[in-house]
Parts: sequence; C-alpha cells; structure tokens
Amino acid sequence: MVKLFGHYVPRQLLWLGLVEFLLLTGSVYLGVLLRHQLVNDAYAGSVESLLARALIFASVGWLLLTSVGLYQRELWHGIQDVLFRLTGAVAVAGLTMMLIQYSIPSLHMWRGEFAISLLIAWVGLLLSRTFIFIFKRNEWFNHRLMVLGTGQRAAEIGQLSATMGERGFNLIGFIQNPEEHVAVPDSQVVKYNGSLYETLMNMNIDELVIAKRDRRKNFPMDQILECKTRGIQVTDLFSFYERETGKVRLDAISPGDIIFSEGFHQPMYKRIVKRIFDLFSSLALFSMVWPLMLFTALAIWLESGLKGSVLYHQARVGRDGEVFDVLKFRSMVENAEVDGKPQWAQQNDSRITNVGRLIRKTRIDELPQLLNVIQGQMSFVGPRPERPEFVKQFGESIPYYNIRHCVKPGITGWAQIRYSYGASEEEAREKLQFDLYYVKNHSLFLDLMVLFQTIYVILWAKGAR
Repeated sequence: MVKLFGHYVPRQLLWLGLVEFLLLTGSVYLGVLLRHQLVNDAYAGSVESLLARALIFASVGWLLLTSVGLYQRELWHGIQDVLFRLTGAVAVAGLTMMLIQYSIPSLHMWRGEFAISLLIAWVGLLLSRTFIFIFKRNEWFNHRLMVLGTGQRAAEIGQLSATMGERGFNLIGFIQNPEEHVAVPDSQVVKYNGSLYETLMNMNIDELVIAKRDRRKNFPMDQILECKTRGIQVTDLFSFYERETGKVRLDAISPGDIIFSEGFHQPMYKRIVKRIFDLFSSLALFSMVWPLMLFTALAIWLESGLKGSVLYHQARVGRDGEVFDVLKFRSMVENAEVDGKPQWAQQNDSRITNVGRLIRKTRIDELPQLLNVIQGQMSFVGPRPERPEFVKQFGESIPYYNIRHCVKPGITGWAQIRYSYGASEEEAREKLQFDLYYVKNHSLFLDLMVLFQTIYVILWAKGAR
C-alpha cells in the first residue's frame, strides 16, 4: 500500500494505472504511425497536436476505466466481465473523442488513425489485465507479513487475508508470546528463540503487525525497536486495518488514537478548497442534468395523478449537529410514515412507487440535493446525512458516532461506494467505520476517487433500495 494524499492506494493499482495511461497515450501514436505506414505516406500534422490528442484520449479512457470499476481492489473480475467493461469503456472513450474532435477541429484525427488507435488500446488494456492476473502473486506485488500475537485479534487478520481477495500481502505466520492464548492454526504459529529480528530476516519478512492487546506483560519492546530501526516495517493493528480495509475499526480505536492522529483535522484551507470544489461540481452537474430532473418531476407528478408533491423534504443532521431540510425527489407514496415514526427503507419496500424504484436504483432521487450543496448545507462528497431520531439513537449506542458530524454530509461518500444501504443499527455501525476513515483522511484526491467510483456504483446499481 502507498499513502497518497492521505489515502491508502494498493501499489499494484498505482502501477497498473500508470502503465495503462501510458498505454492509452502510446496507442494514439502507434495508430497514426500504422495508418500512414499502410497507405505509404508521411504524417503531415504537428507533433504538438498529436501529443494533445494522445493525452486527452488517455485521460478520457483512464477516467472511464475508473468509472466502470476497473481500478477496484479486486483486479480480476473474470474474463467475460473484464471484456464487457473494457469494451464499454473504450467504446465510450471513442464516442467522447469524436465529440471533442467535432468541438475542437485542431484535434481532428482521420477515421483510419482513430479506428486503429482504438483497437490497439483495447488489445493493450486486455493484455495488461491478463499480465496482472498471471503475475499478481509474485513477491514483487505482495510483501511478506508476520503477525506478533496469536490471540483473537491475530486470528481476525488471518480471516481478513483468507476472505477478502488479493490483499497485497502474503501472511506468513503468527509469533506467539509466552503464555499467550492461541486462536490461530497451530501450523502457522512461529516460535523464536533469541533475536526476533534475525527470525524475521531469515524468513524474508517485510512487515511486522502488532496484534497483541496487552502491551505491558511479556511485550518484547526492545526487539521490536530493533526490527524497526533495522529496516522492517512495524505496524499497529489500528493502522493495519485502516490501510487494508479502508475503514477505521471501532473496536481497535481509542480516544488517544483520534487525538494524536495526523487525521481528524479540519484546517481552514481544506474547508475553502472543499467549498470551491463543491460549488464547481454541483453547478457543472446541474447544468448537465436539469432536463433529466425536469422529466423526473413530470413523471412523479403524472404517476401521482397530477397531484401531490414532487420533492420530499426531510430533516437531517449536518455539520456540528445542525439540522437542515434535505431535498429529494419523492420516491414513495404520500404519507409513507403514517404514524410519524421514522422507518428504514427495506428491500422491495411496498411504499416505493414505480417511478421511485427506478430513480432510487439510478440515484436520480438524490439530484435535488445539488441545491443543498449550493446553499452550503451539504458537500458533494461526505458521510450521508441521517435523521435526528437515528442520530440520537446511534449517538447513545455506537461509540464515536458523532465524529462524523465534524464535516458536512455529502450526496455521495466513501461509505456509499464501499458498503451497501444501511437499514439497521448494526449496518450503521459498519458504515460509521468507513465514515470515520473519510473524516480522518479526506482530501480533494479522495473526493475525486469517490466521485469516479460513484459512477460505477450507479451503473451497477450497487446498494440501492
């Protein structure tokens, strides 16, 4: 993992993204070269205009690959799925480039050049994915990891390694301390006599994760310090889970972790940058989708028999606990909560209308919240705002719940792209762990990553109800 602008990114994804950006850039050059070789004439355009076309095509293609989920942690989705996503991304990139060339004539490419470039890009991307799949278990991609501890926390690291796909590390084993309970397979327990550093070096270990809860009794501090100072990466459980899962584990965090952490800090410059980003993003999106919003309002009105409200106002909790009215297109029948008691939306909820079912799946019902963003009540990216009744309930039963309110709520967020719709206290607890990760590490870079991956969530209808 590499920490980039405060956000953990798998090293293999960084390399894959760089290689594929260069590949997309090179496909334009190679397409132009091959086309002129085939017809035996010289290229008459300027090198500068060719570079501009190549970089624009690479940027459009890379963003589309991100949007269709090809830069998720699970690098291989199966050959049919990868083919479908790659073909769709390259096809849309081609259409986008045609529109750009029509709008900017100086970037025009001949049809033969363009067709060959698209074909080269498609083949090259498929080969890069195949290469990653074949060599993903190579030591260069996955560093060797040892866990200090054999208790329940250590066992959970083993379960994480076994159940969550390619983690970017090879779990070699667990080191047992004297008199420590063993909750991991005996075959993976490593005993050492003498030097911990020499034991790890003999096994070519790159990282030591501390999974021992009690650090007062039989804790080899001097030996761990030797490992740290002699080049072995030493990581505590809190940081390890944050890095590998993209969330902050509630049972592994303490008030001290929050107080002394580099994150959970909201300097003024960050708020200003985020506000500028919010205004630009919301106004740009509104200028593109207002016809769709108008059509949606008309469809809701017609389905309700030319009566009833189109927009739905509901009290939600914002930054610093301030309550505001969130705007949504009405997707349920009028008076869906007859007794006035807040209710979660359930799978196949009978209160949802036909139009509502469609707009909830595609997240169109969230578009009026662009007005909340423009008014400054919400951000484009952030934790989803909850109702005051649920906030009061969760604030009393879930530790650190109210920390999510130190930033503005968002239309989309890290928890929304990483976890399904929450409809219970237990699911709210799980989503909070992703929200805390965002609050701790949020940056413009992470906001952009969330936005592009939100497109993937919408296209594949992930987590909607």
